[in-house]
Amino acid sequence: MEASKIEVSGLDFFYGDFQALKNINFSLARREVAALIGPSGCGKSTFIRILNRMNDLIPSCRLTGKVLLDGEDIYGSIDVTELRTRVGMVFQKPNPFNMSVFDNVAYGKRMQGERNRRKLEELVERALSKAALWEEVKDRLKKSALSLSGGQQQRLCIARSIAMEPEIILMDEPTSALDPIATGKIEELMGELKKDYSIIIVTHAMHQAARVSDKTAFFLLGELVEYSDTKTLFTNPGNRKTEDYISGRFG
Repeated sequence: MEASKIEVSGLDFFYGDFQALKNINFSLARREVAALIGPSGCGKSTFIRILNRMNDLIPSCRLTGKVLLDGEDIYGSIDVTELRTRVGMVFQKPNPFNMSVFDNVAYGKRMQGERNRRKLEELVERALSKAALWEEVKDRLKKSALSLSGGQQQRLCIARSIAMEPEIILMDEPTSALDPIATGKIEELMGELKKDYSIIIVTHAMHQAARVSDKTAFFLLGELVEYSDTKTLFTNPGNRKTEDYISGRFG
């Protein structure tokens, strides 16, 4: 059995006195997609932000337990900048920088000191191709990223993340602001991306979780109620609360 890419054990997380997550245990292998489902405010987004330490920016946060990336504790000696290179993040609302399409994708590597124009050009083409966007924007690389449609902007943000050569891509409701056609393209893209990356996606759409993920985690009130193969969770859930949620009895 392949070792886990990411392994979370006994995780408790607090905002001040409020406990947002309780005793979370979770693991994901390489080249797997996990979907996190559950009602609003149940801890899904908090959980994925823990995986690349975005909650560090919020005062009064603290956690106990372990979060391991390839066996290394991400809250130990690992450099946060390096961690965020290895664990990329795509947000709910597309957030391209106010610069050209090319500069958006090249931005991270430039910040790391890459100045070779040819290398940057190759990198941009590769990342945009992997994000299924190259054919649509190859003649518009100098145009502002803000001139793209919402769906294109979101794929650009995915390309920007890919350009950093991450190992894991976190997606926090990446299609909630998009129309059905753009949503379909992003879902298709996830199937391609998992050939190279582990992906964790927060989604409110259960049919989306069923379509794109290998595993699904059901969160409720800060607890990970059930985590199993997606097909099993949707067709034969092991917990009554999961069954009630996916059948629409609450949430």
